[in-house]
Amino acid sequence: MNKSIQTILIILTGMSIACSQQKPEFTLPDVAPPLATVKPFEITSKHGHKRTDNYYWLNDRENPEVIDYLNAENAYLDTMMAHTKGFQVELFNELRARIKEDDSSVPYRLDDYYYYTRYVEGGEYPIYARKKGSLEGAEEIIMDGNELGKGKSFLNFFTSVSPDHNLAAIIMDTVGRNFYTVMIKDLRTGEILPDKIENIRSSAVWTNDNKSFFYSIPDPVTLRNFQVKRHFLGQDSSKDEVVFEEKDQTLSCGVGITKSKKYIIIGSGRTDASYAMFMDADNPGKPKLIAPVQDNVQYSVDHAIGDKFNIYTNLNAVNYRLAEAPVADPSVANWKDLIPHRADVFLEGVEYFKDYYAVQETLEGLANIRIIKWADNSEHQMVFEEPAYSAGIGYNPEFETKTLRYSYTSMTTPNSTYDYDMETKEKTLMKEQPVLGDFDKANYKTERIMVPSRDGKRIPMSIVYRADLFKKDGTSPGWIYGYGSYGASMDAYFSSSRLSLLDRGFVYAIAHVRGGQEMGGDWYEDGKMMNKKNTFNDFIDCSKWLQDNQYVAKDKLFASGGSAGGLLMGAIANMAPELYRGIVADVAFVDVITTMMDETIPLTTFEWQEWGNPNIQEQYEYMLSYSPYDNVEAKDYPNILATTGLHDSQVQYWEPAKWVALLRTKKTDKNRLFLKTNMDAGHGGASGRFESLKELAFEYAFVFDILGISK
Repeated sequence: MNKSIQTILIILTGMSIACSQQKPEFTLPDVAPPLATVKPFEITSKHGHKRTDNYYWLNDRENPEVIDYLNAENAYLDTMMAHTKGFQVELFNELRARIKEDDSSVPYRLDDYYYYTRYVEGGEYPIYARKKGSLEGAEEIIMDGNELGKGKSFLNFFTSVSPDHNLAAIIMDTVGRNFYTVMIKDLRTGEILPDKIENIRSSAVWTNDNKSFFYSIPDPVTLRNFQVKRHFLGQDSSKDEVVFEEKDQTLSCGVGITKSKKYIIIGSGRTDASYAMFMDADNPGKPKLIAPVQDNVQYSVDHAIGDKFNIYTNLNAVNYRLAEAPVADPSVANWKDLIPHRADVFLEGVEYFKDYYAVQETLEGLANIRIIKWADNSEHQMVFEEPAYSAGIGYNPEFETKTLRYSYTSMTTPNSTYDYDMETKEKTLMKEQPVLGDFDKANYKTERIMVPSRDGKRIPMSIVYRADLFKKDGTSPGWIYGYGSYGASMDAYFSSSRLSLLDRGFVYAIAHVRGGQEMGGDWYEDGKMMNKKNTFNDFIDCSKWLQDNQYVAKDKLFASGGSAGGLLMGAIANMAPELYRGIVADVAFVDVITTMMDETIPLTTFEWQEWGNPNIQEQYEYMLSYSPYDNVEAKDYPNILATTGLHDSQVQYWEPAKWVALLRTKKTDKNRLFLKTNMDAGHGGASGRFESLKELAFEYAFVFDILGISK
């Protein structure tokens, strides 16, 4: 171990023990943070531009010096937050107390079985189970996650049951890097079969004869999904046939099956373009192309009835349209509109059934669901009444049914599962997620504001607060969250954990910034590539609106975001640090240029159409102008908590680690700057429903402690 780091660890360990006995008003210890060694490394672009990265050496998780540094940062964090340890435990218990521990999902029917997941009291992981014939039948355990997770520091798993319901593929990741191992369980006997496949990156998509399944695997260097393979039961996985290989370095492939179960679909794509091939699910042969890849054209393929494919696409339709094409010749020339493009409505997706199809749309940022009958094209629309909400078509695996399952939530309404009779138009509430304790939705109020941006756009912002604690006088603490990338829409949703903020007087806001698709396809296009700064400006404008309109105190606003939302946090920290008392940046993508230049790691070639291609000088210079790591300056910054996972395969741990190391040498303030590295997890943080709450309790304690809130 590096001697200087070893000394720091000894000091910090002692300080941690001493601080744990202090009261909440304890003054932070005067301990110098670890300083990463400066090792200048010159990076030259293809255009000849040179940058010096003093912390490039942190890009090596096998280097003991790197691990020592990360451990030293964790020890420093433990010391500086030691006086909150008791409060963290209280917060964790508070968060956990709202959760019904022996909970279960609403069962869904597939053929003669009812499938569901359930949790037992104290259990970290779900139990996948089913009943045959009726819900009164005997329970069959498909896989108990608590048994599977014994002795493991991390577990993420799911299942895929064969069409005859006799076999289940158990697909699990025990590291956190999204490399999964597949094993097969015979559900009739409980036996685990000899079949074992390692390092896959998808589910198992079964053929209709129950004898084989398809899966995708990553390139071992870039982690781009580049091959689809087929596994026959009983065959050594080393002999699995490569059915398709994606040779284009900018594309990543996957595999699925149509709603009718008639066709297996292989899709390949990047953020701006995709294409698909199909095979007969009864007798798969060589994949047949639907239409070749085109720049800036996305399409996906499904099949419901007859001899036509259903094609969801943005070809000549920025807000997407639904087309159909004959299976015999599904080329673009034969795409005929079922739902044409509309300038004011964003088509989010379609769910298919034997007699109906359900259409999910967005108008002015709010969800809408339409039901259309195949036979005569008659249709009707479902109605939702709250000012800010999220409604979406749920999991509907059964094809021959007139029941649509959908979910509904708002910032005051817990997630609710409904069954909707598409024929009678009757809806049945199947479950509202229970919130234990004294929760009463009537105590909270939600608002939806259209915030004017600096360039004349109107940015949706969803707000929630506890009505009896809110005073519109500019004194309330506030928390604003944002994402704004990949066209991912951050809808207004309920969180029982968020109640710990609201019940302490916080105003909570979600800024639906450009880069998502809350306002349609143009909303995404206007927040990516050479328009990326709109994402940051929108978030800053929403933050200012909260303060200027006295929803939030000017010195009590906190911001958070993760992954690409962590990029947003890094950007606003550089652009408008004076607006925020603190920032929580989870698994933050903050080293844009260096990552985009390195074609050997994830988040590179197949994301060039999201961020930019550094080999093109104009795009390189634009990314360089906002990349958080490259724009750290000698100035005051807010309090910052950056989190990461050592095994993260999506945003590598060294990005937030380098960012914090550089901030330590540049910033001119005395605010808190912490790096928290989970040494056992990846992009999603700790596994298990309660372990993840400990991480959230820590983040809340970080914010509350800054404000002097100790209970």
